Amino acid sequence: MVQIPNPPAPAPPAPTRSVPTSADVARLAGVSRATVSYVLNNAGAVRISEPTRRRVREAARELGYVPHAAARSLRAGHSRMVLMPAPAFPVGPLYSQFINDLQAALSLLDYTVVQHNTVGAHDDEAARAWAELRPVAVLVPGSGLGPRGVEVLKRSGARAVVTLGPETVEGAHALLMDHDVVGYSAGAHLFDRGRRRIGVVVPGEPGLDTFSAPRLAGVRAAVRGTDATVTELPLDHDEESAARLAARWRDLGLDAVFTYNDEYAMLLMRALQDEGIRIPEETAVVGADNLMLGRLLRPRLSTVHLELPSGQELADLVDRAVRDPAAAPEAHKVLGASVVHRGSS
Repeated sequence: MVQIPNPPAPAPPAPTRSVPTSADVARLAGVSRATVSYVLNNAGAVRISEPTRRRVREAARELGYVPHAAARSLRAGHSRMVLMPAPAFPVGPLYSQFINDLQAALSLLDYTVVQHNTVGAHDDEAARAWAELRPVAVLVPGSGLGPRGVEVLKRSGARAVVTLGPETVEGAHALLMDHDVVGYSAGAHLFDRGRRRIGVVVPGEPGLDTFSAPRLAGVRAAVRGTDATVTELPLDHDEESAARLAARWRDLGLDAVFTYNDEYAMLLMRALQDEGIRIPEETAVVGADNLMLGRLLRPRLSTVHLELPSGQELADLVDRAVRDPAAAPEAHKVLGASVVHRGSS
């Protein structure tokens, strides 16, 4: 008879470490729990000496203590979360830098920025998804939010709703970014340089029509009533599409092109040069965004420099709106544009 050995007894569970509390921080720092709360919640209305603040922060760091955001929200009656829905369009370096600056400025005001991707949701449906997170403020890039969505967000506790787009939305603060000024600047520059047959690259990527359509309209407005013509040029952001467009360039009879942005300009310039088309002698090229890479091209790329609001300006607007949610919505035109002339035009 074979004996089956008994399995070894299970090892005792490892002792769990208790979660540090504000009382632990207070004991280690030699202060009251109220002082810990004032320091770690950046309560500016209470005067606490810098040595005491430093002692509390060091104690919290040593213990690994982190304030409980939900509990803080319950005490304050609202969260400190600023929600930014992820844009449904490709973003470039300029927009990314703007968002980074905004996040830094809001963090100095004790807000936490959270980006949220609502896949497949639109308008009021998306607003309901954002409202579930109970943000104190929502910054909505582009279009797609209507008055009903604003109302949903406010009823859920959002004290500020700010849109960044070409139009105002009832009930929301607005930073108006009408991109026709970008195309107008490019079109006026090319016309002043003697160009009369101007092409305008319109990206084929979904979502970019929010920006490309007004830029195209801006070019047309710049030369309206003159002998200049404007030709719309759909283009995908890949080398094959650029090569096909460049191959028929001379048949199009264009002597200038505004390429939506610097990335499309670099793509098309390379393809045109591969076809033996001289820039700017045969075709002038103007991009937009004033990226550093454009200055490395030969010839150096002329571009439209976009003047966006600083992250600090937007952070201040959010903070004002959060502190006074009953105030009338503000609307500010914030997008400026000027051409930086270089060798390509």
